Amino acid sequence: MEWIDRMNAAMDYLEEHLTDKIDVSELARIACCSSFHFQRMFSYMAGVPLGEYVRRRRMTRAAEDLCNGARVTDVAARYGYDSPTAFNRAFQSVHGVPPSKACSATLQAYTPIRFSLAVTGGAPLAYRMEALDAFSIAGYAAPIGKTLAENFQSVPALWERMAREEALPGILRMQTGPLPGLLGASRETGEGWQYMIGVCAEEAGEGMALWRVPACHWAVFSGQGAMPTAIQEVERRAVLEWLPASGYEYANAPDIEAYLVPEPENAAFEVWLPVVRP
Repeated sequence: MEWIDRMNAAMDYLEEHLTDKIDVSELARIACCSSFHFQRMFSYMAGVPLGEYVRRRRMTRAAEDLCNGARVTDVAARYGYDSPTAFNRAFQSVHGVPPSKACSATLQAYTPIRFSLAVTGGAPLAYRMEALDAFSIAGYAAPIGKTLAENFQSVPALWERMAREEALPGILRMQTGPLPGLLGASRETGEGWQYMIGVCAEEAGEGMALWRVPACHWAVFSGQGAMPTAIQEVERRAVLEWLPASGYEYANAPDIEAYLVPEPENAAFEVWLPVVRP
């Protein structure tokens, strides 16, 4: 499948640039998706965040270099560490021993990842397809981290802050557009990644942002359960199981979470995935 070939081409690029600063936007360009979507696909498919995978591969190569006689300071600089202390910490986190003992200890080798089509699924995953004209989302937006792992922490924290400030009822009263409930939307801009808590509306209130969402096809996945675990699992299955076999690819539009019953312990929600035929 073409998307697997593109992901593997991105992995080839990463391997060729392990001694350079990794440009996630270039990996995403090779894979024909946004940086946000690339990191999410990678994390779900590989079972580890992209940053952690890069660190493991660098420390695997670093161990090989040290056992071939390279100096610790040279190897540290080669893999982007400004100080031996930082390199020592990273090396020990992967291998369990300091770099000075690399040639006399049992080391951990993390081989390059290659993606292939696997048989997954079996359990039902409820979804429907929607085609919507362009619409707007109004609400409170904030920058978020550049990794999926960071966002799994920062996004729930943003929801908790909005709840403490009792901002959610006021946001809900603004709703006028086609998507129901409170929305959590994420997008990538030239200034980085952003996340918005809002509703479909044509105008934004004071202190709010207004995002224009282009006309698009959407795969909509429904679910229910304790947050944030339940929605993260639906998103994981949508990306890992449904998307590869669907014949669709990510479209250039925000990812949207719609909270129909926003109860933290038993929320009813929908995940709106923007898709396009290649």
